[in-house]
Amino acid sequence: MKKLYLIVAIFIAALNLRPIITSVAPLLGTLQNDLGMSGLTASLLTTFPVFCMGIFAPLATTLRDRLGLERTIFISLVLITGATAVRGIVGSVPVLVASALVGGIGISLAGPLLSGFIKKYFPTKPGIVSIYSASMIVGAAVASAFSIPIYHRSNQSLTLTLSCWAFLGVIALIVWSVFLRNKENKSSTVRSKLPIRNKRALLLTLFFGLMASMFYSVTAWISPIAHSFGYSAENSALLLTVFTMIQIPVSLTVPGLVSRFGNRRFFLILCSVFELVGIILLLLRLPMLPAVIFLGIGAGGLFPLGLMLPIVETKSSEEAGSWSAMSQCGGYMIGALGPLFIGAVHDRTGSFNAALLAMVVIIVAMIGVQLLITSRKSNVHTGSNAMQAS
Repeated sequence: MKKLYLIVAIFIAALNLRPIITSVAPLLGTLQNDLGMSGLTASLLTTFPVFCMGIFAPLATTLRDRLGLERTIFISLVLITGATAVRGIVGSVPVLVASALVGGIGISLAGPLLSGFIKKYFPTKPGIVSIYSASMIVGAAVASAFSIPIYHRSNQSLTLTLSCWAFLGVIALIVWSVFLRNKENKSSTVRSKLPIRNKRALLLTLFFGLMASMFYSVTAWISPIAHSFGYSAENSALLLTVFTMIQIPVSLTVPGLVSRFGNRRFFLILCSVFELVGIILLLLRLPMLPAVIFLGIGAGGLFPLGLMLPIVETKSSEEAGSWSAMSQCGGYMIGALGPLFIGAVHDRTGSFNAALLAMVVIIVAMIGVQLLITSRKSNVHTGSNAMQAS
């Protein structure tokens, strides 16, 4: 199969991994008013999928072993597309919550297996993960940015606004249906296990968790922080958009640089330092735009590296999928707790200063884990360049 088609398949699959979450966030207030939804129930629409991305990630390797890698990814896209589409049929609270659960399960299956897919078809080009990570960011940003305009242009139809993103899933299913006809894509006789006793795999899981914790904390709290600094609601929301959009070019660039030059330690720590500088600028109450740019560069680089590490640390697509499943299982569960922890610190102290200091601690801990991960040289090569750890 031609490489271009494989890249398109990765792109369109990853594009579907966030709209079911981010299309809801701008409409939470409207959903509460129109459907009489409580704040707790409304929060489930965004937190449910994230927890599912962690809890059900190990299921991905089990299904892959039984059904095959490509077929399992296809099934995950069916779940995401179906969960999104059903929101256009019945606009009720139980359906919204159930669709968030089903969609989250679909995301939990596709996430780690796309890493295995890259390892299988691009064993010497782990930088292809940039397509995966950038596509997810694009999907998240587009769904978030266009939800309100679509809502107004559709005569304030919540069902249409929330379900229209299923068209991305339909396109993905058409693209991935080609793999169902390929007789080579069958189940494996080997039964995979999560590398729970492998110290490096555990370190990758901890790194992914700390990285995700920072990402979700900044995503959830950057606008409230800006508002507390005296920014208007519109400018506060704009800063979140800047944080999201700047990640796209960075996530496309960093994996390629790592593949070309090696030295993962340098790029991991550099991206973490960008985040650290961003938080320090916030603590100093300097203009927020530079701080948000630093945070966006850091997050945009760390996320694809978090996806890339299981690929370059393993020898087969099955092993890469298992390592990714474990890192995303623990990582997303830790990450989902990040905004809650930051919120609890803020509630207890009544100030964002303590919350920002807590973020500094998280980043410093993450740098420590990165030093441990890259403490020895890797024997994995990418093309003519060794993917050196240090």
